[in-house]
Amino acid sequence: MNPVYHQAKFINSSPHIKNAPADIGREVAFAGRSNAGKSSAINTLTRQGSLARISKTPGRTQMLNFFAIDDHRRFVDLPGYGYAKVPVAVKKKWHELMGHYLMHRKSLCGIILVMDVRHPLTEFDWQMVAWCEHTGLPLHILLTKADKLTYGAAKNTLLQVKKELKDTHFPITLQLFSSLKKSGIDELHQALDYLFNVDDADQSDTSAPS
Repeated sequence: MNPVYHQAKFINSSPHIKNAPADIGREVAFAGRSNAGKSSAINTLTRQGSLARISKTPGRTQMLNFFAIDDHRRFVDLPGYGYAKVPVAVKKKWHELMGHYLMHRKSLCGIILVMDVRHPLTEFDWQMVAWCEHTGLPLHILLTKADKLTYGAAKNTLLQVKKELKDTHFPITLQLFSSLKKSGIDELHQALDYLFNVDDADQSDTSAPS
């Protein structure tokens, strides 16, 4: 476990990329379908119960939310997608914001793609996988809410997702995670260590941890 992640602090919420922190250093972005457990995962890995806002209303995170780990590294909580019952115009604005960030943010060095283990690899998840494959940006998949399934069922889902991703050709890993049970935290910290130091890592290893 890397205790440096426990020092994360909220910087700002930005409705436009122009309001984001300076594009220097390194950023790892958390992406995922609304209600997949992004905010809970961020709070769990940082040991801060309210660092990232948690809402019972999916899709409430409508901006880019930046968190500083230290002077050179940040987390970014991207707008949730695919579930929220909001006007089409609002969804379009979210997608444009995300697209602009993903295409133009130079400090972006990796993606944590959060999926509910009970509903993995939705159409939107595949779009993110395809985007990462196109750009070669390393991807770590977090199968959250593992406590909602038996260990055997969760493990089978992990293996199935791994199988469906076997034809990808870029750095990708995946794991099970439970904010409720506090399980998978060490693996997530290791994944973040890799993403923040990817230039020094061997990007040819695309195997997934068990």
